[in-house]
Amino acid sequence: MVDTGLKLEMKFRAYGLSDLGRVRKLNEDSFLVSDDLKLYLVADGMGGHAAGDVASRKSIELIKAFIERTAKDNDITWPFEMNPELAPEANKLIAAVQIANKKIYEMSFSNPELKGMGTTIAGLFIAEAKVYIVHVGDSRVYLMRNGRLKQITEDHSWVNEQVKENVITEDEAKQHRWKNVITRALGSEKEVKVDLQEKDIVSGDIFLICSDGLSGMVERKTMEDIIKKHINNLSEAAEEMIDYANKAGGVDNITVILIGAQGSN
Repeated sequence: MVDTGLKLEMKFRAYGLSDLGRVRKLNEDSFLVSDDLKLYLVADGMGGHAAGDVASRKSIELIKAFIERTAKDNDITWPFEMNPELAPEANKLIAAVQIANKKIYEMSFSNPELKGMGTTIAGLFIAEAKVYIVHVGDSRVYLMRNGRLKQITEDHSWVNEQVKENVITEDEAKQHRWKNVITRALGSEKEVKVDLQEKDIVSGDIFLICSDGLSGMVERKTMEDIIKKHINNLSEAAEEMIDYANKAGGVDNITVILIGAQGSN
C-alpha cells in the first residue's frame, strides 16, 4: 500500500429542533448544537412546576461550560479523577456530565421548588474522526450507516430492564404503563454512572440524538425512511420527524438533533 500523505478530514452539518408537542404546556427539553465545540446534546427534564425545565437547561449549560474551559486550558484542575484507559476527550465528557449531575442534585436540595428535579442527557463530542457518545436516562443516540439506522445507546428504563430479563417483550414495553419510568438520571443521586462509547466516524454517517418524545412515538424504520428522504437536507428531516410525532399524538415534548459527517481530502 502506498501512503499518499493525504489525510481524510471530516466536515459536519448539524441541525437541531425542539417542539412542545400537543399535550404538554411547558417544554422541559433542552438541546445544544455547537459546531465550534463539536458538541451536540439533548436533555429531557423532569420534576414539578418548572423544575424539569431548569434541570435540562442547567445540564446543557454546565456541560458546555466545562468543555469550553478545557478547550482553552488543559491544565485546569479537574473535579474528578481521569480514567487512564480512556481518551482525554472521553474523560472531559464524563467529567462534564458528572459536574452537571452534582450541581443539579445540590440545587434540588437548596430550593424547595426544585425538589426532585432531574434530567436525562444524551449527546456527542467529536474530535477529528472520533465520536464520544454519552448518555444517562432514556434519551437516545442513533447512527445511520450504509442506509440503516441503529440505536446505539441503551435506555436506562424500567421496561428496558424487564425486556433484557425476558420478563416482557419489546412490543409489550412500548405500551406498558411504566414505559416512562427511568432508572438513571442526572440529579437523582449524588453520583451518577455515565455510559460512554467511542466510535470511529465514517464518511456518510448520520447521527440522530432525540428525546423520548420522538422515539416513543415514531418507529425506528420510519425515522430511517425520513432521513433517507431528506438525506441532503437534515433540517427538513428533523422537521418531518417532529411533524410525524405530533400527528401520532404528540404526547410529550419532542427534540431532535441530526449530525451528518462527510469526508474530504
